Order: sequence, then C-alpha cells, then structure tokens
Amino acid sequence: MNSKGSFLILIGCCLPLAALSLTCYTCMFPAISPLDCLKFPQECPTGQRCLASTAVGVKGSVHIVLYERSCALPSQCDLSGEKHAAGISFNYTNECCDTDLCNAAATISSPCWTGAVLSLCSLAFLLQLG
Repeated sequence: MNSKGSFLILIGCCLPLAALSLTCYTCMFPAISPLDCLKFPQECPTGQRCLASTAVGVKGSVHIVLYERSCALPSQCDLSGEKHAAGISFNYTNECCDTDLCNAAATISSPCWTGAVLSLCSLAFLLQLG
C-alpha cells in the first residue's frame, strides 16, 4: 500500500471519533420567561446530548417559567418531575437532541414583557422570604 492510501485510511478512522462529540448551547444561569438565557456554545463530552429544560413553578398567584440549556448524560434526557427551590415547587421537563446547537430555542409562554418584570420581582421577593 502506498503512503497516500495509508493516509486516507488514517483519516477515515479518525473522522468517526471527531463526530461523536456535540456542540450544545449552555446557559450561564437559568432564565425566567419570556427572556431566554445567555447562551454560549460548548463542546460536550463524548456521549452526551444537548439538553433543553423547562421548569414551571407556581406559588400563589405567581407563575414562573425557567429555561436552561446544557450538555447532558443520556440518563437525564426525556425526563420530567418536580424540583424545589426558594420554597417553590417546579415541574420540569428535560428534552434532548443530537445535532450541533439543536437546543437553541426556548418556548416562550408569554410575549408580555410586563409579565417578565412581574415574574422577576416576584421571584426576588420570594427569595427574600425563603
């Protein structure tokens, strides 16, 4: 076999390894609806998927939606359940995808900026109580 053929075999063997890791968006911190988080591309460890998580919390008349983006182990994908933070119960849903930057979009539940400001103020108030 000539050196050109050896080089092509070497390249062919290495390409599948490079394709195993994804680039996903990650949030510096979770965001409150209708604002999306500040997303940054991050290379995930091999075998991880892109995660988009939404958590909805209600305390009295306050309704809060949090968005988070990150890399995730497959065991964290397609889950839903309940988390507790600052005295609020949040129902969360984790959804995963397998292409670069596929976890970009947040589902915006309310286009009203007034609702976002009220949610931020309410969350700050609840954090002070908790």
